[in-house]
Amino acid sequence: MPDERFVPSLAGDQIGGEESDFLVIEWTDSGDSGYDWIAPLHVHHADDEAWYVLDGALRVRLDDEVIEAGPGAAVFAAKGTPHAYGNARKGEPVRYLLVLTPRIRALIDALHRPGATDYPAIFRAYESELLS
Repeated sequence: MPDERFVPSLAGDQIGGEESDFLVIEWTDSGDSGYDWIAPLHVHHADDEAWYVLDGALRVRLDDEVIEAGPGAAVFAAKGTPHAYGNARKGEPVRYLLVLTPRIRALIDALHRPGATDYPAIFRAYESELLS
C-alpha cells in the first residue's frame, strides 16, 4: 500500500492502515453478482462502519430498516447495530467509500482468504457476529 497519509487515486485502494483509528476504501460492485447482499446481516460489537455513495445506489439494512442510498448519501452503522449492504440495482454498478476500522478490514481479509469456510468463527475472532 502507498503512504498511509496520501493516495493520489483512491480507486481500488485504501488510505489509513493497521495503526489508524479508521480506514477509507473506495470499492465498486458491478451489480452482476447475483447476490442480494455484498455483506450479509452481521453485527460488529466493538466497531462503527459507514458508507458514502459516489455513483449508483447501495441498499443498506440497519436493524429492520432498509435504506436505499444514492450518490451523495451516507449511511452510518454504529457498533452493536445489525446491518447488511448490497447493490440496490441489479445489473448496474455502484461505487462507494467504505469507512471502517482496521479490525473490520482484517475481518474482510480473513473472510476472503483461500480456504476460509467457518465464517461464524471468523466473525467471532474479530469481535463481530454473522447473523444470517
